[in-house]
Amino acid sequence: MRALNFYSSNYHSQLICRRKTCTIRRGDKTHKYNEGDIIWVTVGKRFAQKKKIYTAVIDRVLVKPISQLTKEDLQGENPEITNVDDLMIFLQSIYDKTFTLSDTVTVVYFSEIIE
Repeated sequence: MRALNFYSSNYHSQLICRRKTCTIRRGDKTHKYNEGDIIWVTVGKRFAQKKKIYTAVIDRVLVKPISQLTKEDLQGENPEITNVDDLMIFLQSIYDKTFTLSDTVTVVYFSEIIE
């Protein structure tokens, strides 16, 4: 089983209350995430223990430049983000790298599986 892990503690509360419906990852990650895959949504630092929040299915995987992200993409990543400039600042804090509007990202939509 694969995991969709979130490093930042910012995500924990959004995942718990199910406000986060997608993740925006740097680069083309289509080799890693496929529509229909069953995954664990987890939170934890790299090379450390992780906490499983829930099991989910990947609903949609989109690859696009940051400039083409939609309001749905932004809100799914973080409900407090309303424009791509705010998203780039947010992603820079996560990745510790500079982003431009032409950078490619992968948007992975997921939804919880109720067992």
